[in-house]
Amino acid sequence: MRRWLVVVVFGAALVAVTPGSAVAASPPLPSSMAAIGDSMTRAADVCCWYGDHPANSWSTGYASWDPVVSHYERILAVKPAIYGHNYNDSASGAQMSDAPGQAAKAVGQQARYVTILMGANDLCTSSTATMTPVDTFRAQFQQTLATLEAGLPGSAHIFVSSIPNVYHLWEIYHTSWLAEFVWSTGNICQSLLSSSGTDADRQAVRDREAAFNLVLAQECTKYANCRFDGYAVFNYAFTKSQVSTLDYFHPSLSGQAASRLRPSAGGVGYASQDHWRRSGSCAVRRRREGRRDLGCVLVGW
Repeated sequence: MRRWLVVVVFGAALVAVTPGSAVAASPPLPSSMAAIGDSMTRAADVCCWYGDHPANSWSTGYASWDPVVSHYERILAVKPAIYGHNYNDSASGAQMSDAPGQAAKAVGQQARYVTILMGANDLCTSSTATMTPVDTFRAQFQQTLATLEAGLPGSAHIFVSSIPNVYHLWEIYHTSWLAEFVWSTGNICQSLLSSSGTDADRQAVRDREAAFNLVLAQECTKYANCRFDGYAVFNYAFTKSQVSTLDYFHPSLSGQAASRLRPSAGGVGYASQDHWRRSGSCAVRRRREGRRDLGCVLVGW
């Protein structure tokens, strides 16, 4: 049976189609969706107070007051049947080892659309020595895709995103004494962000991330129906304003809003640009008149 796979790894995100990209006829919009991932998909520390804020998630979020027009909200604007069928199966602190179990939940929910944002916690560990080995990461991701392939409905879609550039976080904030204090006190991503870390340590994290992203791309290509984001999320140069000042690590509200729209030369995604210009995201945008224009595309398949 033909399966369609979609995995999103920073958050968070569906990728916008570039103008002029060739897109086949758009598939029917899903009547349910599930999110596989870590704290980024849980919208941890996104604003206001510490903890998970799933209503503000780039994937399955449903808060009407925030600037985040999630994948769920975009689909809902066109297909009301998806209402209430947005399952956030992600968990703060999750690593790729947790992805197969989350995939099993998505299968149990018979989700027609799945996003996965996973991998940052395999890099962000207590030291470079405790990062997940590449072969282990690959095996766990293979198991995740196999679980989805075997159990999802034949019409389901899955999208694979690259891991965001965690080194860029160090680049923009390592000169901030407050950020360094929070990273140290909270024991946040010490493999990369430790004040005692060396250039060699940081390069080791960069090299491991490159290897992880290559795994995601390679394993995705094994399925004709799998879509990788072409490193769009990794290549996105997020700014300080898009990082939460609660922990100087997770996306802020504006970071969650930006994470689900990334330019892509490949034009991967869920529905064609023209389709979404005529429908969902523009309808959401019009209802939110006065807010920043987040674009009229979900993603094109």
